[in-house]
Amino acid sequence: MGRVLFSERFPAFYSLAQKKEIVRRHIKDCFSSEKIAATRSAVPLPNVVTAHSSILIRRLTGVDLTLQENKVTNILLACKKINGLVIRPGETFSFWRTVGWPGAENGYKEGMVISGGHVGSGVGGGLCQMGNLIHWMVLNSPLQVTELHHHSDALFPDERRRVPFGTGTSVMYNSVDYRFKNTTTQDVQLLVWVQDGELCGELRSERPFHCRYALVEENSHFRPEGDDYYRISQVCRLVISKATGAVLRKELILDNHSRVMYDHSLIPPEQIRRE
Repeated sequence: MGRVLFSERFPAFYSLAQKKEIVRRHIKDCFSSEKIAATRSAVPLPNVVTAHSSILIRRLTGVDLTLQENKVTNILLACKKINGLVIRPGETFSFWRTVGWPGAENGYKEGMVISGGHVGSGVGGGLCQMGNLIHWMVLNSPLQVTELHHHSDALFPDERRRVPFGTGTSVMYNSVDYRFKNTTTQDVQLLVWVQDGELCGELRSERPFHCRYALVEENSHFRPEGDDYYRISQVCRLVISKATGAVLRKELILDNHSRVMYDHSLIPPEQIRRE
């Protein structure tokens, strides 16, 4: 029999703790000098800094397909809140201050949620995918991430993965937020939409920036440790001059050591290192 989580044993206490954290965040924001971006424009800024897309529905082992279909509804609702948002110099983007309460009364449905390294369901579930998309675009820009919460475990196999492992972010209303600050001297804008079964996004600006960015995953492998396996890799960001193509610097942004939570038989044998 597996370990029983505190939240499963005492759901009332867990719910109370969540509410306490929500109130704590509201109080913190009330006394903060941080200026949260709130202006939306239907007119896209002229320069595309970066663009990205991700598949909305994946057939994941042990995950009810209905939760994935409901996620699409939740994503569409979040798109309406985020699309066209302009972040001016000095302003901060807050995922939850922009999206708002993801409750059933606002049209949100039961989707997949990840809590404590376990997959479950909850109203508004699936919005992490939107956070992941935005975070990926921010990593490919000079904007500064100011709040980020990584998923700590490897929950699913790398099926159709398009980005380096671990470059996503958790979001949970509203204590687990995703935030970035516009530290540049020009406006930037987020465009997000759903098309052909994918969540699509663009980060736009008034003028081109002088650098481009590339994220690379190095030393990627799986390693047995006791009865568990761990996903090991390092993710680096290359800052590249557009004028010369030279790599100006290489930044380590993530050192992955993530416990594999899915069936170990699904790990590709050639990717296992036992030394």
